Amino acid sequence: MKSKKKQMLLAAMAVSAMTLQPMAAYAEEAAAEGTAEKAETAELDSYTLDDVVVTATRTEKREVDIPEATEVVTAEDIKAQGAKNAADAIRNVNGITYKSYGPLGAAMGTMINEATIRGNDEGALVLVNGNPVSWRGKYNLQEIPADSIERIEIVKGGGSILYGSEAVSGVINIITKKDAPNSVTVGLGNYGQQKYHINAGAAGFMVSYDANKWDSMHGATSGDIKSGKNILGRYSTDFSNIKNESINVSWKANDHLDFLFGHYETEADYDKYVDSLTAKGKAKAKEGELFNHRNYQTIRDMAQVNYHDKNWRGSIYYNNGTVESDGTTQYSSSLTKSKDKLYNTREKNQTYGIDFQRNWNIGKKSTLIAGLSWQRESYKALPTHTTTAKKVKDVSRNNWGAFANWEQRFDDKNTFTFGMRETWTTAASKDQNYNNFSMAGQYLHKFDKDNSMYVNISQSFIMPTFGQMYAEGYQSKPNPDLKPQKGINYELGWKRASGKHLWKAALFHQRVKDKISATWDADRTEWGYENADFKNTGIELSCDIEGTDGFSYNYGITWQNPTENLHTDDKNYWDRKMGKFQFTGGVSYKKDKWHAALTATYLADRVQTGSSEHSFRAKPYLLTSLTVGYAPTELTEINLSIDNLLDRHDIVSHSSSAYYTPGTNFMLSVTQKF
Repeated sequence: MKSKKKQMLLAAMAVSAMTLQPMAAYAEEAAAEGTAEKAETAELDSYTLDDVVVTATRTEKREVDIPEATEVVTAEDIKAQGAKNAADAIRNVNGITYKSYGPLGAAMGTMINEATIRGNDEGALVLVNGNPVSWRGKYNLQEIPADSIERIEIVKGGGSILYGSEAVSGVINIITKKDAPNSVTVGLGNYGQQKYHINAGAAGFMVSYDANKWDSMHGATSGDIKSGKNILGRYSTDFSNIKNESINVSWKANDHLDFLFGHYETEADYDKYVDSLTAKGKAKAKEGELFNHRNYQTIRDMAQVNYHDKNWRGSIYYNNGTVESDGTTQYSSSLTKSKDKLYNTREKNQTYGIDFQRNWNIGKKSTLIAGLSWQRESYKALPTHTTTAKKVKDVSRNNWGAFANWEQRFDDKNTFTFGMRETWTTAASKDQNYNNFSMAGQYLHKFDKDNSMYVNISQSFIMPTFGQMYAEGYQSKPNPDLKPQKGINYELGWKRASGKHLWKAALFHQRVKDKISATWDADRTEWGYENADFKNTGIELSCDIEGTDGFSYNYGITWQNPTENLHTDDKNYWDRKMGKFQFTGGVSYKKDKWHAALTATYLADRVQTGSSEHSFRAKPYLLTSLTVGYAPTELTEINLSIDNLLDRHDIVSHSSSAYYTPGTNFMLSVTQKF
């Protein structure tokens, strides 16, 4: 029955496409005669690109015309902040907290850095040019160099109707540059920092190379050494030899067709030490001893072909990632001597697929977007020199999606949008297939062309990843019986562009059923995955101000109350997560040969949340950065970027383990254009 239902759905969409062709032709003729479509295009053309967002609706719209909470970070914003990568670029966005495991991301294998939107650490879908790039439900935004980014569009509150699984809390769409001047950048800083970037190309073809290095960071993490529920002491970890390298090749064939290829490599060494011991711990180990050593390497490739014109959008994409962890283990988590036991894991994750849509303007007041998507997803646990059994796990599945979005403009002030999506999987290992039907409804009221309010109710979902279902590693156990996450988002918002001010406010409530969370089994001393429930209610307010004499300002305030119930024996209650209060702000200056920016993010009323114990208070963090740039000529630019101006020792993680910010760090760089 389910198969027949899907076939009927696809057939209905195909028939709709054919029957709507005459109506589409009518709309095109009407547009040529000066109808609403032409007027709308003219209105878009009267605004800069900064005012237009594509991700939220899969069409170009001004922010005040979008019935969802949106944020845009432009290339100019990224440059002013002194951001090194995509993670730095979104760090100061209102309503977003970014979990980092160390400088430059310092990715710990599959423990990848993640963006948290509205308190949900498992619900952000990351796209590059509208295509999914996550593997195993993971991504590392530090891999994408800032110099390659044209803009970042962020949609908060879910996006499963248009983009499918993973978009429960929102969508982050990184749009890459299709053209850039030939240039060379060299940067040096403390902590052994080095930066090298090269752009070369002509006539729409561009090749770029980016490399960042960080020598070491002492005491980057700390946490409890546990045996069951007994605490034996504390550990700390040093990071060293952190490297991020990437090569990107792009070609813009014409205004409708472009290609992108990216190759990314990250590497980091971790040395974990016994920092302090309790009386029980001293009987088993000595303070200062090496707990374990790990080297983590990630190699990823990404390729895309993107096409778009007035009515069609389509893409073909490919993502491939291999992660390896290698090292020795001197002590187990219970401080049992392991006699330099070798540790080695490798896994390969791959996705490739297609996504296309067709737009119809029906008459003067109706618009339909409909499309199909297919993705092949696979996971392989690769053999290593420590693999005892030569059996290699190899699982895969097909992810299918059919979506439609209808926009009805009743008059100049009132618009209603209705969307729906059917998603299903086929050919899954062990016949573990899923299907989901989601809907969304949005209402927009325009007080005038620059002032609007909206109501947004949308469903969303996330399928369990292969990593959660099948991957095994150090003290980790998969769960093949996980249920898909299902969420619903309620939002009431207001936007107003007034003179040189852009105001935005949103009241939201989100609830996720069967949220997949990592849990710690104290008796078995291993991590696992269980379905939990999540909810959050909050309010956001932000304002962007274009000042005078070269100054611009922005600020954002978020109050929220994210909580989670794991429904386990240890945690069968609603427990706090993240922080309740966030303030983001900045001031920038650009005039003549100088530019500068000062930014800050403050997160207060915080907790760190363990998987088997009650959350506990954590001090607020304050992340600050200052960038000053000077261009002595049109072809030369000098930049000084300083992070952590106040030299704070803040915890930037939200779990029971503490990951700290490095001290005040700076980089001086020179860019020469050719």
